[in-house]
Amino acid sequence: MDGDLGDFLRSRRARIRPEEVGLASYGRRRVPGLRREEVAQLAGVSVDYYIRLEQGRGPSVSDAVLDAIARVLRLDETEHAYLLAVARPPKKTGRRPAAPRIRPGIQILLDGMERTPAFVLGPAMDVLAWNALADALGGFSRMAPARRNTALQLFLDPEGHEIYPDWAAIAAQTVAHLRLGAGAHPEDRRLREVVGELSLKSEDFRRLWADHQVKACMFGVKRVRHPVAGLLTLPYESLKLPETPDHSLVAYTPEPGSETAERLALLGSWASTGA
Repeated sequence: MDGDLGDFLRSRRARIRPEEVGLASYGRRRVPGLRREEVAQLAGVSVDYYIRLEQGRGPSVSDAVLDAIARVLRLDETEHAYLLAVARPPKKTGRRPAAPRIRPGIQILLDGMERTPAFVLGPAMDVLAWNALADALGGFSRMAPARRNTALQLFLDPEGHEIYPDWAAIAAQTVAHLRLGAGAHPEDRRLREVVGELSLKSEDFRRLWADHQVKACMFGVKRVRHPVAGLLTLPYESLKLPETPDHSLVAYTPEPGSETAERLALLGSWASTGA
């Protein structure tokens, strides 16, 4: 998205103190962190070249230069990949992307996971497919397709803070994941729509988006307060689908025999009655 490269570089150099990279901290600094001149010096490029790069008006930049800047700014693996993506966005084709499509085999796989809530997420965090237990947990089938989105639910649902006891941590992870997707898919219209709506309607989202954190949420633990099942502690695993790597299959995997596993089993029985 427009301005991402410059904003990202500025946010990354702002978090590094000069003494951390062997520079003397002298003179009054208007902003925290490294100056552009210092990043250029440490990366071995001219100051003018780095300034043009940060302003988004530089020429095609090489892997060697980006790798050097990533080293200076102490980017982790995910941040490094994000830098490569936003520094060299794909050329616009002018073609409208095809609508997300889930192969029948994926739906069969989901349905076969009877004791495991599982669903498929697109790059904009739209829920594209789900099984019965995930529906009992998240209520996806009752939502309009355009609202069937985990980020929109999290930030715009008035009950979001009640549903997620650890709301602040989940919100930060969600925005970092969306930011990573925006770097990989800068022309994704749906992703732009979701980010645009959240930016307009949620002050919390605007604040987190401005931090420029990037992180792939591939596993972890969420606590969810469900109106029927009560408080659930849900470890999750996220797996990229081979033919559509921008789609992820997310499965909640509570330990067998745990209180959460038992509550999910009761929830599944309750849902199967059509209650």
